[in-house]
Amino acid sequence: MKVAIYARVSLDEQNKDSRQFQDPENQLVPLREFCKSFKYEVVKEYIDKMSGANPARPDFRKMMADGLQRRFSGIVVWKLDRFSREGVIPTMSYIQRLKDRGIWLKSMTESWLDTSQEGITEIVLAIMSWAASEERKKISERTKAGIARKRAKGKWKGGRPKKRLLPEQEAIVLKLQKEGKSPLQISRIIKVSRYTLEKFLEVKNENKKRF
Repeated sequence: MKVAIYARVSLDEQNKDSRQFQDPENQLVPLREFCKSFKYEVVKEYIDKMSGANPARPDFRKMMADGLQRRFSGIVVWKLDRFSREGVIPTMSYIQRLKDRGIWLKSMTESWLDTSQEGITEIVLAIMSWAASEERKKISERTKAGIARKRAKGKWKGGRPKKRLLPEQEAIVLKLQKEGKSPLQISRIIKVSRYTLEKFLEVKNENKKRF
């Protein structure tokens, strides 16, 4: 079975001042052995040296593109946070998109993360979906708390607060837009109203015109 290995390293905690990154071989060596034990054929290794919260990681984007073209059957990582730290919603979207193309994701150090197993993908996505829901609730609670503070200070003039996309959702929108998805399709994927999405795109287009 053909697989890809994805390794991502961050700045070395002991050498942050010199901008020195951790050695990716610390992940790659055991990952290669792990794949060998399962008799996987590693067709490519993708390596990024930057934060997992960055959606523009070059090798990650190449890997996703190759995966969606089915150039391998699965992706093996050290841990889920090596795969992505963009937040629950974007990470869930990546896993779902891979699943839709028949590509699985497996973590070497987290036995629960193995979407090649029947039913595991649904469980993982259900948990992540719940976490995303909790994340949205916290944002709503913070918004309400902010309104309450403004009311107490006499600064709240009433009306409903404007709905905005989360930073993670904005990154997904721009990515899906480049892939040619329509506003209706995008709004369904990220589960926001079409009105909220179109307002976001409208502001983005206005900012582009200014520059």
